[in-house]
Amino acid sequence: MVAAAFRPDGLKGGNVLCFREYCLAARDALKRQAGAAKAPRIVDAKAQSEGFRANRAARRNVLVEDYVELIADLLAEGMEARQVDIAARLGVSQPTVAKMLARLANEGLVTQKPYRGVFLTEAGASLAMDVRRRHRIVESFLAALGISTENVRIDAEGIEHYASEETLAAFERALDAGLQSFMADGVTQGG
Repeated sequence: MVAAAFRPDGLKGGNVLCFREYCLAARDALKRQAGAAKAPRIVDAKAQSEGFRANRAARRNVLVEDYVELIADLLAEGMEARQVDIAARLGVSQPTVAKMLARLANEGLVTQKPYRGVFLTEAGASLAMDVRRRHRIVESFLAALGISTENVRIDAEGIEHYASEETLAAFERALDAGLQSFMADGVTQGG
């Protein structure tokens, strides 16, 4: 939230100069805060446990989110979401997929029809849309930083599950403020 508090007036999307000023102002604010009071090297137990708890919760949801996102993608491409296709794309065995699909069905996220593929329920489709939104934000942010297409794809698959809504909103603000132009300008000028 420090950066938002020191946002220069008149910052407009795509304005590289304003974005650079924004970054410098945020950096200076952080330096002032760091100099004013030395932060302890380790946070208190409650704060630390909250971070670990959030991370464990995200880990529990990663597979569920990956499956519903993939099923939605297959269906959107006009394909059937069959166990064999899901297994091939996730690089797991068909019995692993069968177990996860049973879990997803129990959680009300998918339905399965005999001799047909897997379909998302309304709740599954809603979750898939949210995961896809998160994925697009992370991909756009990493691409704007100049990360290679291959690494953007790989890294976004992990980051999308762990980034908080606050972090995703900050990614979007940076993109809207001209992050891609700022990075391109910095690269052409030697940093």
